[in-house]
Amino acid sequence: MPKHYRPAGKKKEGNAAKYITRTKAVKYLQISLAVFRKLCILKGVFPREPKKKVEGNHKTYYHMKDIAFLAHDPLIEKFREIKVHRKKVKKAMAKKNRDLADRLLNRPPTYKLDRLIIERYPSFVDALRDLDDCLTMVHLFAALPAIEGERVQVQRIHNCRRLSHEWQAYISRTNSLRKTFISVKGIYYQAEVQGQKITWLTPHALQQVLTDDVDFNVMLTFLEFYETLLGFVNFKLYHSINVNYPPILDPRLEALAAGKYWCLL
Repeated sequence: MPKHYRPAGKKKEGNAAKYITRTKAVKYLQISLAVFRKLCILKGVFPREPKKKVEGNHKTYYHMKDIAFLAHDPLIEKFREIKVHRKKVKKAMAKKNRDLADRLLNRPPTYKLDRLIIERYPSFVDALRDLDDCLTMVHLFAALPAIEGERVQVQRIHNCRRLSHEWQAYISRTNSLRKTFISVKGIYYQAEVQGQKITWLTPHALQQVLTDDVDFNVMLTFLEFYETLLGFVNFKLYHSINVNYPPILDPRLEALAAGKYWCLL
């Protein structure tokens, strides 16, 4: 056989086989770039830096094992159902079929992230170790103004406030706070929970403004995962000290923003 001969279907080797560009990954999964970004955030898949970038330094690369990991996730089918549902609503509205549009809007496709929490954090300690960014973002959105028509839904802000208050109540109840530090960015807190040091930042009590130079779609995707994560953590922590979860709120104290009372088992 001549030395210059190469089979037409020769298998790729090295970095060309291990890594794939973002554009090819999107085509491989047959989803949009926005859905791909959301899926990567929820599943904890991030770009890699191969030693040799076979298609150029300007490309973003992912490991093929990570893309294969995404390809088998049920969320892809759910996102497709949501896309089809939105098209049906848009079509009904275009035909001025208000009844059909209302029925579709009242029955949107839904999904839960509970499975992803267990998948990404095999043990509770793993979840506690990864709680810093989660708490910072939840406290950030809890400080935003709850106004209808803004880019962040009012319900999301209220949920963040509830989760942050539950976390703060646990820290106060168990005397877990170790350090505080006031800076220009806000107030830093550090607590020790089940042997893990957790640090988070809360904004100053000032009117927060939603700027246009922030990609809220990406932040809301992170928040969607963090809300589920913090809900699981709060549930586990409350039961570890024999306290009902969610805690029963005292309407009088809640109205005064003074706290909450506890209902022991």
